[in-house]
Amino acid sequence: MTGPPPLRPFGLRLHHDGRWSHEGQPILNRRLREHFDRSVRYLPDEGKYVVTLRHFRGEVEVEEAGFFVRALDLPEGVVHLSDQTRERFRPETLRLSPIDGALLCLVKQPLAPPWGVPARLDHSVQAELLLALEEGRNGHVGLPLDSGVVWIPLERIGER
Repeated sequence: MTGPPPLRPFGLRLHHDGRWSHEGQPILNRRLREHFDRSVRYLPDEGKYVVTLRHFRGEVEVEEAGFFVRALDLPEGVVHLSDQTRERFRPETLRLSPIDGALLCLVKQPLAPPWGVPARLDHSVQAELLLALEEGRNGHVGLPLDSGVVWIPLERIGER
């Protein structure tokens, strides 16, 4: 036998709102949830998300997004993600969740070219972003960044 066994789901699920469950039961241990948040990885060759726990690596069933935007530094144009990485914020990738209308953006572009994989903005991050928007024109709103104002189509982020 060569290489690790093929990945298969083992009952671990990451819900659209960031909750974790195993075989339908919520994971209540805060430290375990935080560990899973930090250890989520996207495997582009397999198109799957995994987490690790010690030497175990298991596939995660992801409901909507495998990563969450925990903080947004608008002046720097950087997002801080749930796996404790930082990367450039790409406001042109903002869109509404079809599940509940929360904002999503794309991250990890090198792993899934050309666009990346979805990340969901935490409530506080979404509120901060919406408060920073400037009055728009022609169906667009402006998001001021150090590099200048980025104009975003209003239908991508919903009505304020």
